[in-house]
Amino acid sequence: MEDITLRALEILRKIDILACEDTRVTGKLTTVYDLPVRKIPYHDHNAEEMRPRLIAMLKEGKRVGLISDAGMPLISDPGYKLVEQCAAENIPMTCIPGATASITALVLSGLATDKFMFVGFLSSKTSARRTALSEIKSVPTTLIFYETSPRLTKSLDDMLAILGDRPAAVARELTKKFEEVKRGSLSKLVKHYKTHGNPKGEIVIVVSAACADQAEIWTKEKTDKLLLDMIDKHGMSVRDASAFIAAKSGIKKRDVYQRALILQQRKR
Repeated sequence: MEDITLRALEILRKIDILACEDTRVTGKLTTVYDLPVRKIPYHDHNAEEMRPRLIAMLKEGKRVGLISDAGMPLISDPGYKLVEQCAAENIPMTCIPGATASITALVLSGLATDKFMFVGFLSSKTSARRTALSEIKSVPTTLIFYETSPRLTKSLDDMLAILGDRPAAVARELTKKFEEVKRGSLSKLVKHYKTHGNPKGEIVIVVSAACADQAEIWTKEKTDKLLLDMIDKHGMSVRDASAFIAAKSGIKKRDVYQRALILQQRKR
């Protein structure tokens, strides 16, 4: 609650309409700071309906604000299309900077802050999550992810498998009462949360950049050799071997599978 800025309070007292991700959450803020502003809901489920109404209000000269439940609006929160349309129609707007979990976690992680990549939320599905991680495994910057409590250990497990055992940090409930930051290698963090369980709250994972020797080059020859080894020597099915290599390399699963079928046909 105390993360609100003086400028934000001044603006909130001057606007006519406040579009809220959740009016009940924002209601706590407006009550504490005695802000008698009219609140209307604006979230993923009603955005298509509400956006034209908000644009019409702005064109009528109304002062409209957009607020998220926590952190910076639009950063893994609703609002991008509203800002996009305002920009397209040359409607004046500004942003009141405030606390954001991604940057706060980066600063507290103890990892390099000169270059970083904000990834946001990964997929809830293991195969899609591993593919996404494979696509960024060679990026030479610190990586920042958002994650939910139930998926934390699974995501850390996948990061360890795809990115390698890098230094990392798990931060939760930043700037709140139960703020906590755990630092260590991905393997140690996986072990910790498998032992103690996933913590509650909003979570940010920060992972160090790829080292030069971590960047793998997946040539056609390397892919073919690994496919044959996994199928012939280790008895894996074509489907399972293809899925494993696709997740590890970032190559499309369909392409690896088709290549495996070609190699099997050549042997006959």
